[in-house]
Amino acid sequence: MTYRRSALMEERLANNRDRILLATRKLVSEGGFRDAQIAAVATTAGVSTGMIYRYFPSKAELFVEVLSAAVEQEIEILTEIANRPSPAPTRLGAAVVSFVRRALAGPNLAYAFIAEPVDPEVDTARIRYRKKFGDVFKAILVDGMEKGEIPQQDADASAACLVGAFTEALVGPMDPRRTTRATKEQLTESIRTFCLRAVCGIWKSDDA
Repeated sequence: MTYRRSALMEERLANNRDRILLATRKLVSEGGFRDAQIAAVATTAGVSTGMIYRYFPSKAELFVEVLSAAVEQEIEILTEIANRPSPAPTRLGAAVVSFVRRALAGPNLAYAFIAEPVDPEVDTARIRYRKKFGDVFKAILVDGMEKGEIPQQDADASAACLVGAFTEALVGPMDPRRTTRATKEQLTESIRTFCLRAVCGIWKSDDA
C-alpha cells in the first residue's frame, strides 16, 4: 500500500518550509549570510536543525533558494518598469533608480546578494541571476534602439556593463553607517546619470 500524506500534513510541511525561508531571509537582512547559520535559522523559524536539512540538504541550497526568491521579486518589479509606455531612456533610468533605492534601503540583504563572500554554489547562482537582470535592461535597450531613442550598440554587452556598474557602485555605500538619506539620493542620481550617459549619450541628469 502506498503511503499518502494527508492534506493537513502537506500544509504543515509547506508551512515549515516557508517559515525556514522567511527566517533565513530575515537573518540575512539583519546580518548577511554570515549570520544565517543553520542553528540560528532553526531558532528563528521555530523548527529543529534536522527539519531544515529535511528540506535543504546543505546551507548553500537554502541560501540559493532565498536568493532566487528575492531575485524573482526584483525582476518582477523591474519588468513592470521596462514594460511602461514611456521613452526607453526614462524607463532605463527608472529601473536603475528602483534597484539602487531598494538596495540602499536594505543594505545587508543587498550586500549579501551582490558581494558577500559565499560558497561557490551560491556565487554561481548570483552570476546566473545577474544575467536575468541584464535581460531586463537588454529588453529596454533593444526597444529603444528600434524606436530610435537609444544609439545603436551591442545590447548584450551594454546590459551586462550596466548591471556590473550599478551593482559594483553599491558595494561600499551599502554600509548603513556610511550613508545618510542625503548621500543615498546623491549616489542614486550619480548612478542613474552614469548609466544614461553610458548607453544613451545623455549628459544632463534631467534629460530623461
